[in-house]
Amino acid sequence: MESKEFTVTGMKCEHCEAKVEEALKALPGIASAKADRTACKVAVSFDPAAVSPQQMKEAVDDLGRFEMQL
Repeated sequence: MESKEFTVTGMKCEHCEAKVEEALKALPGIASAKADRTACKVAVSFDPAAVSPQQMKEAVDDLGRFEMQL
């Protein structure tokens, strides 16, 4: 497992945090995801053999209101 923190813009409330976390947790290889709207960050533990940061970015960006930076 690998852990990384990414910047995510557009989170305004707890619901936004939950949406970002749900999108990431739906991907294979994600062990955990914890979003923090006040810091504009999401901390992710993942298996790099199963999922890439680019795939995570696409999952978050596809929500439409948020943008994840690698």
